[in-house]
Amino acid sequence: MTAISAREFNQNPSAAMRAADTDGPVVITHRGRAAYVLVPYESFAVHGRSLARQLAADDDIDFAPERTAPVEREVEL
Repeated sequence: MTAISAREFNQNPSAAMRAADTDGPVVITHRGRAAYVLVPYESFAVHGRSLARQLAADDDIDFAPERTAPVEREVEL
């Protein structure tokens, strides 16, 4: 995985696209922190949408958490 700054990306986006094609995802940083990821569309189509599909699925999920009793305590003023 390659990491480049936003400034480097703006100056040479073609180099970032080549790196994504050959080395895999390119992390674009902004002020030293990861901000974006550049991946080829084929990789995104295969892997990136799977989470969205899972979240959009209309599966019935049984979710019934146990109710907890409130904890009483004295308030200090």
